[in-house]
Amino acid sequence: MTRQTISSGSHWESLAGYARAVRIGRHIWISGTTAADEHSQPVAVGDAYEQTRYILHKIERALIEGGATRRDIVRTRIYLIDQADWRAVARAHAEFFGEIRPANTLVVVAALIGAEYRVEIEAEAYLSGQV
Repeated sequence: MTRQTISSGSHWESLAGYARAVRIGRHIWISGTTAADEHSQPVAVGDAYEQTRYILHKIERALIEGGATRRDIVRTRIYLIDQADWRAVARAHAEFFGEIRPANTLVVVAALIGAEYRVEIEAEAYLSGQV
């Protein structure tokens, strides 16, 4: 099967040797994603809800480039630095996915790379009707 590498253009991708997403066949894996804009600058500093919304739309852009939509996401993993943010993050996740309802894991971690980031999300998608 052909491997498609999807980039967001972040300088971190080449520096750390990873891709925003990788598609092989019907599967797409999206790397851990923070609320960093196209210039690698943090977005919505201090606001976990807005960071989550930004991240999910950033993930959606990678999916579209890979030929998928948010409806194809089957799993998300969310990493928070502050347990107090869980309701705001969960609300943004629920608003974005609606009835799609992917499998999800939500954990609190000691820190993320970049003190401005309150949340990081990774996702997996499966394109059921396509190859």
